[in-house]
Amino acid sequence: MTRRAPGCGAACTGALLFAEAGLLDDQDATTHWAYCDALSRRFPRVRVHAHRSLVVSGEGQRLIMAGGGTTWLDLALFLVARLVGVDEAMRLARINLIDWHHQGQQPYAALTCARQVEDASITQCQVWVAQHYDTHSPVAGMVAISGLTERSFKRRFKAATGMTPMEYLHTLRLEEAKQLLESGEAPIDEVAEQVGYADPSFFRRLFGRRVGLTPSQYRRRFRAMRLRLE
Repeated sequence: MTRRAPGCGAACTGALLFAEAGLLDDQDATTHWAYCDALSRRFPRVRVHAHRSLVVSGEGQRLIMAGGGTTWLDLALFLVARLVGVDEAMRLARINLIDWHHQGQQPYAALTCARQVEDASITQCQVWVAQHYDTHSPVAGMVAISGLTERSFKRRFKAATGMTPMEYLHTLRLEEAKQLLESGEAPIDEVAEQVGYADPSFFRRLFGRRVGLTPSQYRRRFRAMRLRLE
């Protein structure tokens, strides 16, 4: 059997070195979830897939990139499968109890909202909504606090944060929901209500779309991990 040359592999932030060398221009790529935005900004020609744990790209599919943390294990299994065979890769996975990161790295990424300081009015709104995201119509509240027209507020908010006010609000709410799911046993409907969602089914759909796991799946995976660490 003719096997393809292995090419170059990179785990975590190693993909930035590929990009710096020009190897990823007009190519698909991934890196540690915390650096995907930086990779996109610094190298706009790179097609960054933040949710994927493993990306194979480049001429002849010879650039192999794994995302954050233990996704290097996915990279190792992929290389074994390519060079030796799938059966051998599966044997190694069973021997070493390796679980392929089929969910991607999106669930592990904290839905962070880095506060910007260049626009004082928007900063004030960010501080307010961080404490009132669970109230009724928090976007309207931010507009009122800003003293701007709704149109001007939305334009300046997007320019300052890179997100629309509603996207930002969902981000705050989902991050709090993740913390509640990890640390407590409240029913999913109650978690939805605590973070400001009156419709639990909408919360479930949004959580699944944005995080990559259902709330129940997220709790099963990360509550046990938190308890072990604590």
